[in-house]
Amino acid sequence: MSEKFEAPQYELHRAEWTAREELAERMIPLIGRLYRTHGIVPSIHGRRLINRSPIEIIKAHRFARQTGDDVLNPVKTLAVLEGIARIAPGAASIDVARLVSRYDELGGTYEDAHLDDFIRAELAAVIDAETPRPTDVVLYGFGRIGRLLARILLAHTGNGSGLRLRAIVVRKGGDMDLKKRASLLRRDSVHGPFAGTIEIDEENDTILANGTLIQVIYSDDPATVDYERYGIRDAIIVDNTGRWRDEEALSRHLQSKGAGRVLLTAPGKGALKNIVFGVNSDDITADDRILSAASCTTNAITPILGVLDESFGVVRGHVETVHSFTNDQNLIDNFHKGDRRGRSAVLNMVITETGAAKAVAKALPQLAGKLSGSAIRVPTPDVSLAILNLQLARPTTKDELNAFLRQVSLTSPMRQQIDYIESSEVVSTDFVGNNRAGIVDGLATIADGENVVLYVWYDNEYGYSCQVVRVVEKMAGAHPTVLPERQPVVARPVDVEPVEELVDEAPREAVPAAV
Repeated sequence: MSEKFEAPQYELHRAEWTAREELAERMIPLIGRLYRTHGIVPSIHGRRLINRSPIEIIKAHRFARQTGDDVLNPVKTLAVLEGIARIAPGAASIDVARLVSRYDELGGTYEDAHLDDFIRAELAAVIDAETPRPTDVVLYGFGRIGRLLARILLAHTGNGSGLRLRAIVVRKGGDMDLKKRASLLRRDSVHGPFAGTIEIDEENDTILANGTLIQVIYSDDPATVDYERYGIRDAIIVDNTGRWRDEEALSRHLQSKGAGRVLLTAPGKGALKNIVFGVNSDDITADDRILSAASCTTNAITPILGVLDESFGVVRGHVETVHSFTNDQNLIDNFHKGDRRGRSAVLNMVITETGAAKAVAKALPQLAGKLSGSAIRVPTPDVSLAILNLQLARPTTKDELNAFLRQVSLTSPMRQQIDYIESSEVVSTDFVGNNRAGIVDGLATIADGENVVLYVWYDNEYGYSCQVVRVVEKMAGAHPTVLPERQPVVARPVDVEPVEELVDEAPREAVPAAV
């Protein structure tokens, strides 16, 4: 290839990339202002734009190819963000990509007045919305899940009108306890460094993280903590310890001054409501004082089973989970009350039990008695895999099933719970930090008439923690209104080509100097 041809191509690509970077850099202060002043969470097909670098914003624009469109034009994104800023609506989660798509379908000109009229109509539900009342949150326990919940809550602080992390409660582990707990929040071997700054005040037992003052309270008894002493009132207590699982035991939290409600981050026993956000979260009422957020595996599989049952019918099935080891196991062989779990977690695959399949029925009663389950613990620190072997009520094909689940992940009410990917190269570590409850691996899907097998990845730590925070938001009435509204996806036989892995050579819309 001649140098005369190569040089212009090189300069063309560099100029286009520089233009995209410049546009992304102009978006960042707009996004920050919308979030911190109005409580608006802008996203591109569910990919949040808050606290993102210019490169991350560009990558989010390329994700639009998953919908079958060209790369989302950042000029249009910037125009819509500026329009939202001019209108200044109330708190909401706004999918900018869908607003652009809908405006383009109407033949929009991107002139300020015309665009503002469109945005005002699309966001009518939150134009005069009241700011949610702040809700105090206390983390009772500060282990793997507790620290991830702290990170997410701190990242979601925004203008302070939603959830406020006020305290953590732990048993004191020695003179260096505060310093060590702050260090564990600051550094994580799996999830990386904390995004921000952390300071400790050993005299007052506080951690200052990104401007949020967190009181560290030392206690061995959930019934004797005086939260009101620290100005904490009607708080949601998130119990991460797993020591108490039924309503009677967890009700001890409510004996403490300042405690209002309790959420357990483990499967609840007895008649306790087990909530999988997005599936049965509408069952939460103002009278519910104690709830469970179920388990990581139940959260991963229940949304997918729910949409499959609604569109295809689930007759019966078996769920096999390949689960990363947890703190409950031993590093090296030692006594453990559970079968096989006494053997080294880092050296062995360990067959064990799981109650996740039966627990699905607590969120989807129509599946009671239809599912069995088992588990294998494997020597990886995070990210697990659920294999759903199902008999459906009607025959389907791999293409139909994948097309349905892909669309569910993009535009349905389950978009926060279900993700979808097709790549011949992804492995478990690629899903560390994924905020969806479960990610369908489309290339691994098997369909033979009514019999199907689905492979569902899930970050059993971070993905689950995101689901827990969504439940807390629902309990507090602080979950943002989602606009444009997501629409249910109807499964229908289709003849589609498999979605190729996203690569840099994919077609894209050129970036004009202006719209």
